[in-house]
Amino acid sequence: MVKYEDDALTRTFAALSDPTRRALLARLAQQRELSVSALAQPLSMSLPAVMKHLDVLAEAGLVTREKTGRTVACRLAAGPMEEAMHWLSRYQRFWTEQLDRLAAFVEEDTCQPTPTLVSPAAPVSRSDDASTPAPRRSTRHGRSRRN
Repeated sequence: MVKYEDDALTRTFAALSDPTRRALLARLAQQRELSVSALAQPLSMSLPAVMKHLDVLAEAGLVTREKTGRTVACRLAAGPMEEAMHWLSRYQRFWTEQLDRLAAFVEEDTCQPTPTLVSPAAPVSRSDDASTPAPRRSTRHGRSRRN
């Protein structure tokens, strides 16, 4: 199989894909440092479950942990997110260019309605008569063959 993305970028997007992990990162973005128990407090899950989420974030490089005594403090590490933003910015430029082209196309004068091609002095064609459907023929009574 062809490998398109860098492993670090894949881990970053995988870590960001979970709403619980995004909530943990949002809390760490608001405060410089939080203990694991402080991070787990508003969540409705066990401390071991929060630790597993923090393991995924740490493996992706999005969180650093430092143990002081019995307390584990977590900090946000934004480096991998910056790499992800650079990757996404290429696609933002692509879609911006595409939408700009679409806007220019819609605003062109060529989209204005064209005047009627038939002049008032030109004879009226009988195309209206030809476009009406022919009446349906009746079939003979009895059984009919259908293919």
